[in-house]
Amino acid sequence: MRTSEFDPLSLEIFDRQLKKVTLVVLAVFGVLVLRFWFLQVVNGSVYRTKSENNRIRLQDISPFRGMVLDRNGATLVDNRPSYDLYVVPEEVQDLEELLERLSLLAGLGAEEAEQKLDDTSLRYPFRPVCLKRDLSRDELAKVETHRFNLPGVIIKAAPQRHYINGTFASHLIGYLGEINENQLSSGQYTGSKPGDLIGKSGVEWKWQRDLNGVRGGAQVEVDATGRKIRVMARKPPVPGENVCLTIDKDLQAVAEKALAGKSGAIVAMDPNNGEILALASGPSFDPNLFVGGIDRASWEGIVLSGAFPLQNRALSGQYPPGSVFKIVVALAGLEEGIIDPEEEVVCTGIYYLGRRGYRCWKKYGHGKVSLHRALVESCDVYFYDMGHRLGIDKISEYAMRFGLGKRTGFDPVHEKAGLIPTRDWKLKRWGVPWQGGETLSTAIGQSFVLVTPIQMAAFASAVFNGGILYRPQVTRWVGKSETEKTHEFAPVVTGKIGIKQEHLEFVKNALIGVVNEPHGTGGRARLKEVTVAGKTGTSQVIALKKEEEFESEENIPVQYRDHAWFVAVAPAENPRIAVAIVVEHGGHGGSAAAPIAGQLIKAYLGLDKSVLAESATN
Repeated sequence: MRTSEFDPLSLEIFDRQLKKVTLVVLAVFGVLVLRFWFLQVVNGSVYRTKSENNRIRLQDISPFRGMVLDRNGATLVDNRPSYDLYVVPEEVQDLEELLERLSLLAGLGAEEAEQKLDDTSLRYPFRPVCLKRDLSRDELAKVETHRFNLPGVIIKAAPQRHYINGTFASHLIGYLGEINENQLSSGQYTGSKPGDLIGKSGVEWKWQRDLNGVRGGAQVEVDATGRKIRVMARKPPVPGENVCLTIDKDLQAVAEKALAGKSGAIVAMDPNNGEILALASGPSFDPNLFVGGIDRASWEGIVLSGAFPLQNRALSGQYPPGSVFKIVVALAGLEEGIIDPEEEVVCTGIYYLGRRGYRCWKKYGHGKVSLHRALVESCDVYFYDMGHRLGIDKISEYAMRFGLGKRTGFDPVHEKAGLIPTRDWKLKRWGVPWQGGETLSTAIGQSFVLVTPIQMAAFASAVFNGGILYRPQVTRWVGKSETEKTHEFAPVVTGKIGIKQEHLEFVKNALIGVVNEPHGTGGRARLKEVTVAGKTGTSQVIALKKEEEFESEENIPVQYRDHAWFVAVAPAENPRIAVAIVVEHGGHGGSAAAPIAGQLIKAYLGLDKSVLAESATN
């Protein structure tokens, strides 16, 4: 194109328009620069604070933990709302000042809270840390009123475990506690985070994964004060499954009332399938204390108590069985042909082995006694003689066959095995051989013999159900409801005692006599409406000579008094309930434990509605 083709007038107009456009562009650019300068320089600190605090928070939504029910569907454990105080470490500028304020507003322990924040903030600065659970209404109101001056503070509403009847069945149900670092790193608690509560014992521990459910979450936009602006996304939590137990709530209440103020244990079992109908251990504890984080004073009061309320005596309490063990010796003697049921032994109140005399509980003796009367009146001399004839090897063999000296397999909590002594055991343990006198003591349930109440309930059941040992179980099903079950449990047979039926029948008739014959030691368990069979036991805590130094039973200090045992089954002809009871330092089984068995049997079989009505109101 040649220059001569351009019109000078057009070039002049073009130049003027270009200048105008350039001025407009420069003006717009200048306004933008000015605006950027105003935002970043003049108000930079203000918007920096807003940009740092206007964030999207990822909030956990805790699931509802599954309920715990009794065999009839009555709720034993559920959930209630709790308002918990959290702090996001990264958003706290002055930790000391914040904790001081929270201490005044919510009664927060500053030292403990600071330790929690220090442990977590270095690794997870954006993760909220729970400093206090279950704020009271007044504490919640104070914190919410001052939220503008509490940077990083979050209040979360979450379901909290609620043990409806406090100490009710606490050893069986268990309690919750905050997860620790070892548990988090173990890989057994998938999806758990610091601050979460998990089952620490009992049913809560056994069925932790099923009860716990799956947490949900939400994306929440918040402002500089931490107040929620809007929920951007939400994933609902999945509630945990329910656990239905085999225990009967009313019977459990009767058992716990019977143990009130005492140390001991009660186990009631269905002898036909091994289901636990009641399991009580005293003294007890309130698992609600652990849910919100137990304070130091309360914790020390529990663990330093000489009564050991956290111990489940029904499973881990190991006691000499006393005369209840005579059932084992009687059946062993019959089975081995050592005992002739009609043979009589003369009891003068003392039995000599060599130069040493072994006393009967009846000072002047029972006179001539056969096996039936020896069981009914619990004659020690008769069983000294039969134990000496049997020998420790046979006694131990039969005791172990009956499930003693080993764990029953009961699942929710750790149980003890007890002890059935043998020659080899003593030689290995003490380095000395077995002595003949120890066989005599073993024959009446003393010496080294130790059993647990749950073992004795399973043993008594086997004697009356035809010789079948069932594994004690406490869970019927796990699931959303009775029609939607994830797990369901059938009876488990762990063994058969292998005793001839005629021998079992003989001993069963004698145990009926213990309760129902005029001189039976268990007469206080007798009921008009049903035939009860049972056996008393009194296990010594100190030697008989030492007891005699106190001149009378009333003068013996409580810690030196004998433990009282009683096992019972009813109805004897068609058993529906077996009971094992031990009252620590209760004295005689016939007076301290037998009446409790009568109460339990009456309640379970519905023979005395007043017992159930009274237990329901307590």
